[in-house]
Amino acid sequence: MRVVIAPDKFKGSLSAPEVASRLSAGLKAGFAAGRPGEGFETTLIPVADGGEGTLDAAVGSGFTRRTATVTGPTGQPVKADFAVRGEEAVIEMAAASGLAVLPGFGDGSAPNTETAKSSTSLGTGELIRAALDLGCRHIILGVGGSANTDGGAGVLQGLGAVLLDADGRELPGGGAALARLDRIDFSGFDVRLEATEFVLASDVDNPLLGRTGAAAIFGPQKGSTPDDVASLDAALAHFVQVLAEELGPEARDAAQAPGAGAAGGVGYIAIAALNAARRPGIDVVLEFTELEQRLAGADLVITGEGSLDEQSLLGKTPMGVARAAARSGIPVIAVCGRSTLSPEQLTESGFESVHALTELEANVEKCIAEAGPLLEELAKHIGVRLSEKAALTQDAAQTETKEHLNV
Repeated sequence: MRVVIAPDKFKGSLSAPEVASRLSAGLKAGFAAGRPGEGFETTLIPVADGGEGTLDAAVGSGFTRRTATVTGPTGQPVKADFAVRGEEAVIEMAAASGLAVLPGFGDGSAPNTETAKSSTSLGTGELIRAALDLGCRHIILGVGGSANTDGGAGVLQGLGAVLLDADGRELPGGGAALARLDRIDFSGFDVRLEATEFVLASDVDNPLLGRTGAAAIFGPQKGSTPDDVASLDAALAHFVQVLAEELGPEARDAAQAPGAGAAGGVGYIAIAALNAARRPGIDVVLEFTELEQRLAGADLVITGEGSLDEQSLLGKTPMGVARAAARSGIPVIAVCGRSTLSPEQLTESGFESVHALTELEANVEKCIAEAGPLLEELAKHIGVRLSEKAALTQDAAQTETKEHLNV
């Protein structure tokens, strides 16, 4: 039996590679207990939906992990990883410009009004430049978890553009400073970008500005107050006007494009200045992991994520994997920390069965803290059931053979 294991992360507990490894160990132990000596193979393909975990998915699919020291959201040096395979690169902007790399964030400090107004995406632009230095000309930009609301202005700066105020002084980073923007000097903009293809891996379809824009929808989770949201949205609108004067009316139109509001407006600059094509994150990841090709010959697919809920049904990892498995006619099982979906929703989603850690441990906090051992134990139970199913299939085949010989 061959099982393809293609999960996303269990956020706050396990990365996607760790989930896949735990599942593989448990499945093998459970299957071997029921059918010792019979072949059982697992193929591990960690996946993601274009946000956090995309880099791990790339490395798990043959990309090489690289590291660059770049400018963090508040100006501090940050060591950020990206992935390279030939002329392809995968950049997870959260590694350079995310909330998780804000000073003190891991020690319990929350983003605040100052970081909301001053955080920059400069490091993401520097990561892109590092990929260009390695000869990459097809760059996938995974967005999500960003600290900035700067419209992607920092990305421009990281790629050589200079943002100037009316006195000819260079602006500091952050969205608030854009209110003082007078012009943008593109004379030092990296010429290699003209020969580079960008893909914006994002499920966010918000525009840059207005009530459903980057500041209004995502600003509060980055520390913005209501007053900050209003001032940042106005600063972003001014940024769009100045950029349109430099690049043409297409830059103004790009502000309303679906996905422009992703990652504090990095989606906007990817579309307006880098000519990026926006695609659903899970589609991009499944493509570069070559999931469908690697499903050939599999008997079962197992996917999952930390919480299987209604958000999962809107194009998240489990559904993307389930659709790929269905196209190949392979049954799919989902595993999760917990599920809030009804039996009808699960059936309609195409999962043969769903197994949650809460089946073993009702305490959700304990599930999060002890996800690894619990997941391995859950997988062991699944492995035992697979061995029982294999035994029934073998018995049925033997009975059919005997009946055929007796004819």
